[in-house]
Amino acid sequence: MNEITIFDFDFMKNCSLFSDVAGDITVVVDGESFLLHKFPLVARCGKMRKMVRDSKDSSSSSSSSSIFSTIELRDFPGGPLTFELAMKFCYGINFEITVSNVVNLRCAAGYLEMTEDYIEENLIARTENYLDQVAFRSLSKSVHVLCSCETQELAETFKITDRCVEAIAMNACRDQLVAGLSEELKGRNCLEFWIQELSALGIVYYTRVVSAMARTGVRPESIVASLMHYAQESLKGTINRNCQEQREIIEAIVTLLPSDKKGSYSLSATPLSFLFGMLKLGITIDIDISCRLELERRIGQQLETVSLDELLILSAQNEDSLYDVDTVHRILTCFLERIEEEDEDSGYDSDSTGHHGSLLKVGRIMDAYLAEIAPDPYLSLHKFTAIIERLPDYARIIDDGIYRAIDMYLKAHPSLTEEECKKLCKFIDCSKLSQEASNHVAQNDRLPVQMVVRVLYSEQRRLKKALSGDSEEGLLDLSSGLQSGAVSPRRDTYASLRRENRELKLEIARMRVRVSEVEKEQVLMKQGMMMDKSGNNGGTLFTSLSKGIGKIAIFGGENRRKVNRKSRSVSDSRRKKQVEGRR
Repeated sequence: MNEITIFDFDFMKNCSLFSDVAGDITVVVDGESFLLHKFPLVARCGKMRKMVRDSKDSSSSSSSSSIFSTIELRDFPGGPLTFELAMKFCYGINFEITVSNVVNLRCAAGYLEMTEDYIEENLIARTENYLDQVAFRSLSKSVHVLCSCETQELAETFKITDRCVEAIAMNACRDQLVAGLSEELKGRNCLEFWIQELSALGIVYYTRVVSAMARTGVRPESIVASLMHYAQESLKGTINRNCQEQREIIEAIVTLLPSDKKGSYSLSATPLSFLFGMLKLGITIDIDISCRLELERRIGQQLETVSLDELLILSAQNEDSLYDVDTVHRILTCFLERIEEEDEDSGYDSDSTGHHGSLLKVGRIMDAYLAEIAPDPYLSLHKFTAIIERLPDYARIIDDGIYRAIDMYLKAHPSLTEEECKKLCKFIDCSKLSQEASNHVAQNDRLPVQMVVRVLYSEQRRLKKALSGDSEEGLLDLSSGLQSGAVSPRRDTYASLRRENRELKLEIARMRVRVSEVEKEQVLMKQGMMMDKSGNNGGTLFTSLSKGIGKIAIFGGENRRKVNRKSRSVSDSRRKKQVEGRR
């Protein structure tokens, strides 16, 4: 007779089990039958003991003379394969507990009530010992065990998942400390292995693990690296607008992003490229509005570092316009709210040049963005002007960028009414246009006549201020485009004073380029004023002023230069006649 291999368990000391001994109980697990013996089962399994007793009572009450009992186990943890391992344990047959089967064995042992009440070192104790002494001491093994919990509902009941999550977080924190102390493990190489490991988890358990890591003190940079890798692995392939799983992944990742500490926006651990990627995917598959607003807020905190391509977010399929302008408008609003908070914290008297420098950078970026979206024939005037109105005027030193964007919009939308054109052109400050832009305005047929008149008046006013010697203080750094000591205002009166100061500085910088021409015209005007006082022809002053405006070349072109030469010759001849008359 062939004897089955038996362990030295207490309950088997006084009996022998042979393969030719007929079984006396049949257990059916998910349609698969097992012919077994009652004694090994009832000696270790509380549930089996109760079921066998109930089966005997049922048989004795009936007239059945059968010596066989049949027990059916429904929804058994791990199915027939795990039940077979549990029965091997009951019979003392050798098998190995591994990270792959320990969860099912632990749940099966709990299901069968294999506790210490029946015998020492029962299956529950054996599996618990393996989890504590082997699985939970290794991050990789803990992750493997946690993956097994995803298919085993009873794992939550026996708190296996909670302990796995805490073990992973503690192991990651420990590895981080080792990496900080070891010269050989410095950098991210020591972290890459667990970042790879976590990508095998489902989004529910992954969320729990990352949250536990944040609580235990794992660095935000490491968490962000893990989130980026998980998103890359789980969102491969085609993005399906109706896929709920992809939507849940993006929403979970957004909630797991480390919080940005106040005052450290430029040093955020989350790269802008990743935020924009999540936002664009979120728009495509229509994520929850709260997650979308959170992404926009985070991008707004770093808006001065974005590129134009990142801002060009395509609108959803149900939109008429090509680009999602509303999203960019909300991002801009978040940035301006951040600037206001920083100004309130720093106070008016403190140095906030950095804050205003960020505002100037964003001003240039938004002007470039407006110029890029302006040719879209379906872009409404309301959305276009909303961006312009949201950005304060002190965010621009020169209005060339906004003029270019408005001109492109007028060109792409010829159906605008005259009133709409006038409303749009009011956003351009003619005193902040460069000479080249002023020349272009004077020759631009798309602009209202009032716009050309404003440019001409602005040039005259600028010339008079330069001649009168006003605006002597303040410097403008043309190389960087930043004004020294510029402070973003918070009140209307304060904004007005700062704006006037910036205008004066800008005018001085512009006049330096044309100082030689101004000096020549000043001599001519003084001569004309002396002649007016002596009672001679009073047209000399007007002639000199006309010549000065002509030298600025607002309208440009060869015809204008000919008129200037003709005006100069007439003025010279009149001056000669006046001198001869005095003699």
